[in-house]
Amino acid sequence: MSAVERFEAILAGGDDSARLRFALGIEYAKLAETARAIQHLRAAVTLDPEFSAAWKLLGKTQIEAGLLEDAIVSYQEGVRAATKCGSVQAAREMKVFLRRLQKTS
Repeated sequence: MSAVERFEAILAGGDDSARLRFALGIEYAKLAETARAIQHLRAAVTLDPEFSAAWKLLGKTQIEAGLLEDAIVSYQEGVRAATKCGSVQAAREMKVFLRRLQKTS
């Protein structure tokens, strides 16, 4: 059984959490299934709006899917979440990604 299958089985069993959705997002991103990754990452940040790592991966995955405007919003939210939680390095990284995106759009 693959990691995706295990995580999907947990979700189907009624357990849902930001961490589970983040794990599913990671696994689907590894498989280049960006639409499914984005779906789970959005669920992760809905369940936990302060989950800066999920915001960061959501932005990255949105870029891969060509959703640049969505990625800008995700990185902006991610910077806010990381700053609020004291995740200085995550905030810095997302600010760099955000600046690069804003230059190209």
